Amino acid sequence: MSDQPNKANQEVEQDELLNEAEAATAEEGLEEVQEAEASDELTKALEDVAMYREAALRAQADAQNVRRRAELDVEKAHKFALEKFAKSVITVADNLERALSSTEEGSETDPMREGVELTYKDLMETLARFEVVAVDPAGEPFNPELHQAMTMVPNPNMEPNTVMDVVQKGYTLNGRLLRPAMVVVSSAA
Repeated sequence: MSDQPNKANQEVEQDELLNEAEAATAEEGLEEVQEAEASDELTKALEDVAMYREAALRAQADAQNVRRRAELDVEKAHKFALEKFAKSVITVADNLERALSSTEEGSETDPMREGVELTYKDLMETLARFEVVAVDPAGEPFNPELHQAMTMVPNPNMEPNTVMDVVQKGYTLNGRLLRPAMVVVSSAA
């Protein structure tokens, strides 16, 4: 009979060992599941960090682009604020030029001509101070960006597409065209 209690004790011990092994295995499995969940959470958190970092960089770049565009717009506004006014004033210059061309030098209207010359000269200096520059392309090659061809005249003495005559001067403001020069262009004979 003494064998039976030992057997029973051994069976109990084996059951306990099996239970402990099962419990340890269950704990290891639970730990593995928890580690996997933690790893998944960490991976998701790192992905979120990368996404938010990219969004922050994009927002910063957008803000910098907006600031740069605003600075350029302000610069252009300052540079070309006089455009409408300059367009109006160049017609006065045209009229003074016509007045000068209608009077002859040395005639009895000499004081009148002198006054118009001085006024024209002063106006042109004032325009130049504000970067309004006359485009007078006589003898230059035709440039469609600065000139407007009124007509083409055959002329064997000049290269084709050369400005023969300027009907009306053009003007630029800070390099931007205000009004194209109206010109007569030579063509092949």
